[in-house]
Amino acid sequence: MHVDCSRSSEAPVRSPDVVISNNFMNSAFNDDQVMDNEEASQDSHMQPMTVAVSGSSHGPSMFAESSGGQLDGPSDPYFVFDTLREPVTGFLTSLISFSVKKGQTKVWNGIPTHKYLRCSKYGKPQPKRTFDTLDESSVKHRRTNFTWCDCKASILVSISNDSYTVLSFNDIHNHELVESYNRDLSKISRNLSFSTKQFIHNMSLNRIGPMRAYRCLVALKGGHHNVNGTPVDFKNFSHQLRIFIGERDAQVFLERLRERFDNLPNFYFDYTVSNGKLSSVFWADEISKLNYKAFGDVLAFDATYSTNRYKMAFVPFTGVDHHFQCVTFGAGLISTESIESYVWLLKAFLKAHGTQPTLVLSDQDPSMLQAVPMVFTESRHRLCMWHIMKKLPSKISADVIDNTDLRSCIHRLVWNVYIKPETFESRWNDLLQTFGLQDHSWLNDMYNIKHLWVPAYFRELPMCCLMKTTSRCESSNAAFKVNSTSANTLVQFMMCFENRADSQRYRQRVSEYKTSSTMFTGNTDLAIEQHAFAIYTNAVFAQVQKEIIKGKFLCYITNQTESSNSSLLIDVTHLDKRNNITNVYQVTYNTVDQSASCSCRNFTRIGYLCRHVFCVYRLKNVERIPPQYINDRWRRDALPKHVFSISSRYGVNPHAPSVMRNEILDLVTECVDVARTDEDALAKLVDQLRDFKINVLSKQPLLTTENESNECQMEEIVGQPINIPVEVANPKVARNKGCGTHTRISGPGEKAKAKPPKRPKQLRLCKRCGLYVDDHDSRNCLTVAAMKAAKAAAEQQRQTATGD
Repeated sequence: MHVDCSRSSEAPVRSPDVVISNNFMNSAFNDDQVMDNEEASQDSHMQPMTVAVSGSSHGPSMFAESSGGQLDGPSDPYFVFDTLREPVTGFLTSLISFSVKKGQTKVWNGIPTHKYLRCSKYGKPQPKRTFDTLDESSVKHRRTNFTWCDCKASILVSISNDSYTVLSFNDIHNHELVESYNRDLSKISRNLSFSTKQFIHNMSLNRIGPMRAYRCLVALKGGHHNVNGTPVDFKNFSHQLRIFIGERDAQVFLERLRERFDNLPNFYFDYTVSNGKLSSVFWADEISKLNYKAFGDVLAFDATYSTNRYKMAFVPFTGVDHHFQCVTFGAGLISTESIESYVWLLKAFLKAHGTQPTLVLSDQDPSMLQAVPMVFTESRHRLCMWHIMKKLPSKISADVIDNTDLRSCIHRLVWNVYIKPETFESRWNDLLQTFGLQDHSWLNDMYNIKHLWVPAYFRELPMCCLMKTTSRCESSNAAFKVNSTSANTLVQFMMCFENRADSQRYRQRVSEYKTSSTMFTGNTDLAIEQHAFAIYTNAVFAQVQKEIIKGKFLCYITNQTESSNSSLLIDVTHLDKRNNITNVYQVTYNTVDQSASCSCRNFTRIGYLCRHVFCVYRLKNVERIPPQYINDRWRRDALPKHVFSISSRYGVNPHAPSVMRNEILDLVTECVDVARTDEDALAKLVDQLRDFKINVLSKQPLLTTENESNECQMEEIVGQPINIPVEVANPKVARNKGCGTHTRISGPGEKAKAKPPKRPKQLRLCKRCGLYVDDHDSRNCLTVAAMKAAKAAAEQQRQTATGD
């Protein structure tokens, strides 16, 4: 007979033991003991036993309790089901207070004919191993919560012609059963689903560890009992994911870049290998190239550390977009901060983008100092002023710094963007003579490289004041380190980078949306203000609007002379907020083409006109900014619109299954939100979802092992097949200047309280290879052995290549 597996509308109390996981069912015919043909032929003549049917809070079951509480025999001797999941689900529903494990599979001519499902405590308990109590290094018995007591509770199912017949059923246990409120702690209920694993992984990409991820999931699902797994299971999966990547980390990382090169337009990457190991890598996508084309006139880069487990230095290339926000033009990883490494990295950057920037900003790193002029031959190299000026207290005597105004005098001089180089040199010499520092070695060294950091020597360079320090780099580096940790593999680091880059582009898209949706509200009656609003982004317009307002209320013309037939020299007096005169600037105005240049050089320094020019334009009735004074980098349309399309975003998986999964979650969430107070509607939705679940589970293939299913899930999470040949080994753990020494000088008190060294790791018996080891167990024995063999083969190949 066919059993009606429809669910009741009675609201259930959730029990993870009732639902058979896909991993459990898919591995029904592979993981366990398989009997040979002779054993199967002896047992294939079993007659079906009597079984009965019972109901539960989860709907009608195949097994029922008698009045005495024991399970009686069936009303029909042939209890037939369409799928194997039905009798198993009934087995668990009726005997809900214990866990089930897979038993033997009987095979006849390669075809499964019978399947045992047993209580998890089936099997004879292991005898305690004997060891020498006087020998501290002897292997000790491992404590465990899972014990066997040779429980005989089981179910035997016969498989034939796509139908499943229950042949025998034993419900007698020789141990205490699990309480109903502890069912979520049973072994089968602790199996992590794919969605849970993906949740843990996604949390790790935002620097949220497994413990916090568990607490977040508990809060989202409304209690610990609704979450499959414990915090330990969450931590184990996070560890297993890194082990799964293992020695193939660099290869999978490169395969991920290669896949993006094949599938994404205009994606570029390059890498170098040293002694068979990954040494350095650079990548830039189409969006980074478009950003560089629009905003790449000023470039800054700096190395940051502690972003991956190999301690490779992470070097993002940063600029400023038309919203005054940081934008990344590309990124690289290098094992050593040598001149050769930086030369290769800058050449890869130049090859990807094709053009050199006008200005390159970095700190005083010796390798960068030599590498930049070697590659960017047409660019001006500038050193970070902040890194230089912060050394002032450590280089000059504390008595001079604290008891004089030397620090303020130096700051006023070196940060002045209006003076010329000759003025700076004369004032610098006067300053040293005033404080008697003519022979100070560090000040003289900084003076000798003044052309690399003092603003006066960059005043003729366009956009010279856009970045004077590497603070943008520090901000960008800190943002990337929000997502990544020093324990991440290269694959995980790449995912963290993409996550952070996607967040950066999201902020850029938000600013773009605000610019396009904001309506004009002027603060003056000048038409030029409305024209500025129409061409600039909101962030740039806010600065230009300040110049227009101050040009109207805090500036006035004191003198005007003709220098030629079409040119005027106009003196503009500049007032402060208290209406005190601060300075007088000279504006050269052309009456023919309405061009104007000011002695403050604001347009050259930052790319938009100053208040003094707007003061002249107001008096000359100029209503529109001349085209030659509209810098393309500040325009609203500096970037093409397809940059913000969904297909250009890192965080979006374009594959159809992923898109449909997200849509399903949205639809279910929307239905639940609408019917959240309607009990009947919710009950109907639950019934429909249950029926759909039974239909989906019945169509899943059975010939997939649990290990294969777990590996497939890992591959889907990583995004790359793991069974690829390893051509590039993982990089060697680097020792760069940012790694730290991990040691410090200890005082006598600390030495007296020093902890004893840790005990060696306890050896455990691997039942697969029969050895006492400390690096694997029976679950991952074959995987670890394969990884060791691959590592040995790669090392042998490297030695052979080195020898040749």
